[in-house]
Amino acid sequence: MNKRGQITIFIIVGILVVIFAVLVFLLYPKIQTGFGFDEKNPAKFLQKCFEENLKNSVEKISLQGGSLEPENFYLYQDNKVEYLCYTSEYYITCTMQQPMLKSHIEFEISDGISETGKKCLSDLENNYKNNGYQVELKNRDIIVELLPKKIITKINSSLILTKAGEKTVFNSISFAETNNLYELVAIANSILNMEARYGNSETTIYMDYYHNLKIEKYKQTDGTTIYILTDSDTKDKFQFASKSLVWPPGYGE
Repeated sequence: MNKRGQITIFIIVGILVVIFAVLVFLLYPKIQTGFGFDEKNPAKFLQKCFEENLKNSVEKISLQGGSLEPENFYLYQDNKVEYLCYTSEYYITCTMQQPMLKSHIEFEISDGISETGKKCLSDLENNYKNNGYQVELKNRDIIVELLPKKIITKINSSLILTKAGEKTVFNSISFAETNNLYELVAIANSILNMEARYGNSETTIYMDYYHNLKIEKYKQTDGTTIYILTDSDTKDKFQFASKSLVWPPGYGE
């Protein structure tokens, strides 16, 4: 009788374990998205959701001269570094390729995180529904802005939440990531203006003024110049290519 009782207990425990495992499997997505969710702070949830993809997109764009998919580029250390000032002729200074560089980079970052944005907003909506809210999410535009010392991501939408007859409205949701890309792009623009005007640039004047700034300048055999700008405090980096005032091979020999 004792052995039968033990066997019966083992069978019951086994069935309970299987039922528990099935419930965890079915409910895990809801448990995962709902864990630690702050109903009053949707920006916190979105920032965490965007974090990895935003970081990767910014890093890729920064190493490629400001574009996700550069069209006119120099391959440098396996990176397609975009020409931001370029000429295909000898003896001619270059022409600016991205005169609105900051706006271009903001658009490229927005594009890079757009798919993640759709998923994050869908997860946000499901979190509120799982917590008993009626949810209305109007517009899902994602706007990125470079500002001093930070990158702002703004969800330009209207989030309307209703629960127990009470309505809460978030007209826009935004969050910030620390990054010095704004300053690096501004300095890059200044260097590019010198390249377009004189065919070269003097980078030491920037490092004398900005003590946290490191500028590397590497001349390639075809006349291309690779510029690498690094903030030594934050390790943020921006690199780009320029081809200006190029001499024919053998000139002056």
